[in-house]
Amino acid sequence: MASQKLYAGAKLRELRTKLGLTQKDFATRLGVSLPYLNQMENNNRPVSTTVVLALATEFGMDVTELSAGDGERLVSDMREALADPVFQGKMPPLADIRLAASNAPGLARAFLDLHQGYRQTHERLASLDEALGREDARAAPSPWEEVRDFFHYCDNYIDAVDRAAEHFAMRQDPQTTMRACAIAALHEAGVAVAFDDTATLRRFDPAAKKLHLSAQSPSETQTFQLLLQVALIHQNALLEATLDLARFTTEAARDIAKIGLANYFAGAALLPYGRFQAAAQECRHDLELLSSRFGASIEQIAHRLSTLQRPGAKGVPFFFVRVDQAGTITKRHSATRLQFARFGGACPLWNVHSAFETPGRFLRQLAETPDGVRYISLARDISKPAGCFGAPVRRYAIALGCEMRHAHQLVYADGLDLNRDSAFEPIGISCRICERKNCHQRAVPPLERHLVVDPDRRDILPYRVE
Repeated sequence: MASQKLYAGAKLRELRTKLGLTQKDFATRLGVSLPYLNQMENNNRPVSTTVVLALATEFGMDVTELSAGDGERLVSDMREALADPVFQGKMPPLADIRLAASNAPGLARAFLDLHQGYRQTHERLASLDEALGREDARAAPSPWEEVRDFFHYCDNYIDAVDRAAEHFAMRQDPQTTMRACAIAALHEAGVAVAFDDTATLRRFDPAAKKLHLSAQSPSETQTFQLLLQVALIHQNALLEATLDLARFTTEAARDIAKIGLANYFAGAALLPYGRFQAAAQECRHDLELLSSRFGASIEQIAHRLSTLQRPGAKGVPFFFVRVDQAGTITKRHSATRLQFARFGGACPLWNVHSAFETPGRFLRQLAETPDGVRYISLARDISKPAGCFGAPVRRYAIALGCEMRHAHQLVYADGLDLNRDSAFEPIGISCRICERKNCHQRAVPPLERHLVVDPDRRDILPYRVE
């Protein structure tokens, strides 16, 4: 496959603005002419090798950030938004969408915000009988989606929180378990810990300064909840400062994000960046070995692997997703070119759905998206036990994967025929924007293609995609 040219005009402008340099001064330090820099900043020319080297040597920039996933995320999100029937199938060419995402990312995000506002208004009107007479019937941004997009566009890596968690973990006695360290940290703050026979995972009584945890929860869940409470007590100032920078539009979004940041701290403390990354590389990302070594669940390990995007020390760029039995995506993140649908479920051809049929087993899949990029994907069910008779069991499946150029770093690639084209299954993102013509699992027609309906012929689909 031919190497892809690198267009990073927005990131060049962002760096120059941050440094307070004029185009002329910036061009001089990069060793290029002013017109050439202007063309690169406007994405009329790709970033040259000379400029990449100058960015690294002159400014100490982590050049991998030039190809960070923001552009692909915006392209994927815009294509999904434009697939909304409100646009009546008038999908702009993909080249135009890419141009908008790379040249005007602020405008692209404003468009996505506008479309999201439209969706919320439309949903309100659809249930007007419930909204009549209410003062809060006006459209408001969904706090959950606002927080989801915050982490999505931060590349699911929050540097200050990650480093604080790593510092907490590394200053503990290596002979002491993280569970004991978390309990000790809570005791320092005068908080007592009790394990009760209750269905509530975690309940903190601030008046009595007592933390109640479910004795029925798995050990790794208890440790995680202990560390989450450590974050809320010992790292409250850091969490609040991070929330101030995020500028959420509602208090509800801020409250949800604070729990998200505390969750992030807990995961990063349980699996400290440097030590965890080194262990992952050593065992070639064997999730079971890492789970045993760090006392974490398979889901916690997979999720943490997808966050190893620290500038200057990045790990393998993974995608990570969790789905429920209905196929709804409940967690999603991608540091790869593969981006998930913002609304609805994942492609039914993806092996993450088959994981429910084979509990306790890892499923491997070689897959290719419509843009020709190939991936290796690992899926497994992660059913969460009820803890007592009659309580509901929560069933999910997770998938973790990366592009094929990183496959040699995964133990799960061993024994697979990576050179056979037919070994790669065709998967997509969303039926409305998927360009595949003969998919037997297609739910709705693609908006970018003309359909032919022949009353005298019926194949798998009742129409033919041209």
